[in-house]
Amino acid sequence: MVVRTVDDVLNLARELGVKFIRLQFTDILGVLKNVSITIEQLDKALAGELMFDGSSIEGFVRIEESDMYLRPDPATFVTFPWRPREGAVARLICDVYNADGTPFVGDPRCVLKRTIAEAKELGLAMYVGPEAEFFLFHLDHEGNPTTNTHDQAGYFDLTPVDLGENARRDMVLTLEQMGFEIEASHHEVAPGQHEIDFKYADALDTADKIVTFRFVVRTIAQRHGLHATFMPKPIYGLAGSGMHLNLSLIKDGMNCFYDPEAHAQLSNTCLYFIGGIVRHARAITTITNPTVNSYKRLISGYEAPVYIAWSFRNRSPLIRIPAKRESSTRIEFRSPDPSCNPYLALAVCLKAGLDGIKNQILPPPPCDRNIYAMAPSEREEAGIGSLPLNLFEALQELKNDKVIQEALGPHVLNRFIEAKQIEWDNYRTQVHPWELKEYLTKY
Repeated sequence: MVVRTVDDVLNLARELGVKFIRLQFTDILGVLKNVSITIEQLDKALAGELMFDGSSIEGFVRIEESDMYLRPDPATFVTFPWRPREGAVARLICDVYNADGTPFVGDPRCVLKRTIAEAKELGLAMYVGPEAEFFLFHLDHEGNPTTNTHDQAGYFDLTPVDLGENARRDMVLTLEQMGFEIEASHHEVAPGQHEIDFKYADALDTADKIVTFRFVVRTIAQRHGLHATFMPKPIYGLAGSGMHLNLSLIKDGMNCFYDPEAHAQLSNTCLYFIGGIVRHARAITTITNPTVNSYKRLISGYEAPVYIAWSFRNRSPLIRIPAKRESSTRIEFRSPDPSCNPYLALAVCLKAGLDGIKNQILPPPPCDRNIYAMAPSEREEAGIGSLPLNLFEALQELKNDKVIQEALGPHVLNRFIEAKQIEWDNYRTQVHPWELKEYLTKY
């Protein structure tokens, strides 16, 4: 993460001719919000003196508790490359504070910072490399999104088959201008599906980058006359969009998942971290896969993980251990999808891993078989459980997992469950097109 002071931001804003600044933050569901100010108000904003109405934000506070303050993080200052240089537009990601000067417990960024502080007490810092997938779709004649895919390409295809290459190229260039180090970009498995990977960083920086990434991808797609969506499963019968998380822990500048003397060169710390993720996987899923639609991706047959296991080689389990070692030793957590709130998702992953380390929770033996091809009796004999089948089932797991509840805190926990229970009830009481097609003439 770039280190900047308040004075650095003020000087940069003047040098770059910035006129407008967007003060950004997310609600509990991970939706990016902003308050726009002019350069004349930047001093006041950087001093944490700008107030906003928190009662209008999903999951924040009631009307009688609405006065809240935004405190910008100077490290997140960046200009928007697609806006004119004259009267330039910049952004700052903010922490949310109460009127009494205390951090707001319902701020997702605050939730992650709290868990990071817990890891720091052990001398640990979590680094994360995300792999976020998305679809590019056409707009209709009125400018509304469709689910008509932009191409018929497949994994790693090139132009002229990959018609989204120009849009993806502009996304990469824009992200690089905003400080991202892009490691790869390519067409994904499904028609119209893409992936852009950026370099790993500490958990807070990565969460900030994920919300920025989603915003930039959608903005650049719009400028190409396309709609980008991070919806996990927009089209039945095609692969869904995931966001694999490559996780590692650093202590005293060294990767403490690596032990050259251990079996497979994985340290006990790494095994305990895996054990924590495995133990809390079903509750974690509520946060990393937070929508009704998320569970239509988590089905057999499309490489999305369904079963709670880990492996060195195959890609069917929940956790895969990539082959590289030493400083690159990491675990790949494969179930999360890009609709999640990244601050909450990384907080619960880190909390679960820390629980594994503190309580020395060893994972079950690795499973290097194709779990999708195993009979139910074989999975049962191997002790391989399943992820929740739907959002309702996941919510019940969250309600019973004290460790993941502690990561979120009572405010976020209660507001998140309330919002997701409403979402589930709205879904289950609707009559869907499949039901009409299946039953209307049959009965």
